[in-house]
Amino acid sequence: MTLQSAAETGKCPYSGATQGSHHGYEPFDMKNPFPAYAEMRKEEPVMFDERVGYWVVTRYDDIKAVFEDWETFSSENAQAPVRKRGPQATKIMNDGGFTAYSGLSARIPPEHSRIREIVQKAFTPRRFKKLEPEIRDNVVSRVETMLERPDKDGEIIRDLAYDIPTITILTLIGADIGKVDTYKRWSDSRAAMTWGDLSDEEQIPHAHNLVEYWQECLSIVADAHEHGGDSMTADLVKAQSEGAEISDHEIASVLYSLLFAGHETTTTLIGNTLRVLLAHPDQWQTLIDDEKKIPAAVDEVLRYSGSIVGWRRKALKDAEVGGVKIAEGDELLLLMGSANRDESRFDGGEDFDISRPNAREHLSFGFGIHYCLGNMLAKLQAKICLQEITRLAPNLKLVDDADIDFRENLSFRVPTSVPVTW
Repeated sequence: MTLQSAAETGKCPYSGATQGSHHGYEPFDMKNPFPAYAEMRKEEPVMFDERVGYWVVTRYDDIKAVFEDWETFSSENAQAPVRKRGPQATKIMNDGGFTAYSGLSARIPPEHSRIREIVQKAFTPRRFKKLEPEIRDNVVSRVETMLERPDKDGEIIRDLAYDIPTITILTLIGADIGKVDTYKRWSDSRAAMTWGDLSDEEQIPHAHNLVEYWQECLSIVADAHEHGGDSMTADLVKAQSEGAEISDHEIASVLYSLLFAGHETTTTLIGNTLRVLLAHPDQWQTLIDDEKKIPAAVDEVLRYSGSIVGWRRKALKDAEVGGVKIAEGDELLLLMGSANRDESRFDGGEDFDISRPNAREHLSFGFGIHYCLGNMLAKLQAKICLQEITRLAPNLKLVDDADIDFRENLSFRVPTSVPVTW
């Protein structure tokens, strides 16, 4: 007998009671979710939250097992809007020809495997290596410009993290690097429409932005067909012409994903890296003294304060997670931000420690067949930022960590600003 979906009933299908105890967890509040995560890991590691309609999973082993079992727990809902699109937003997007689909993260095999294999051949360490000098020059230029301010007042997101990853990903795919602000506006709308808690009215301007965003992705593919070039998009178009099984729509969908994931999460990673390290001056000094420890520090930031703290899956059949029965059709929210502090995997998981021996076991890039394709590029940019900032501004200080706010959404922990002085 198929279990009745909790999402349909709003109740736990076993107790029959509507879930009301949330252990302090607020789905869209990213200011400091970690005490609630710890409480849930201890008291109710697989909890149905009727406010969002997801089973919220918080322990490391459970989350890793779900990521690994893609045949039971599908990624098809990973990019679905958390809140249903309203009629006006839907009309705007339909009239504008918006047919974008996930590049990879929400696709399932065999489609996912086919596209990933082709994209992986274009998304290579060779391209990253070629981008490295430009990334470094951009970092140095922006840090030096910030340090020229006589008031010694800087802000890491605005002065550094906003531009660097965006220029990098635009260069990689062959897009116009003069449109950084435009792409950021589109990306903000994508985050809000997919993972935000918007009313029908609030969705309208974002719907217009997503139409523009998608049309730009289609245009970049068309331009690569016409002019070629030295870019990842041109490589994919060339592969297509040589027989690779990938359509223009699929290439554009890959761009639609990369133009968001390829910079938005890295902007956040750079911001969080500086925010967390400057809040631990002794460990900041360790990196000043020995830059070889920087890669390990980046992994510890990813564990301790990752850009993405929650990701979604859907049960394709009746299953069990952490001893809790999950019905076919139920949806899960996997809190990697909680898993990354699980004491059963990370000793002293609530402590930040750049010498942690197993920091690389974090789940911030996912796990299994959907493991983030851009992980190397994200870590490279964070590493370069740390190398140059510890060299150029070793006396950098955080103004006040307690006053830093984070955007409200279901999955991304994004600081609105990281104020610094020197």
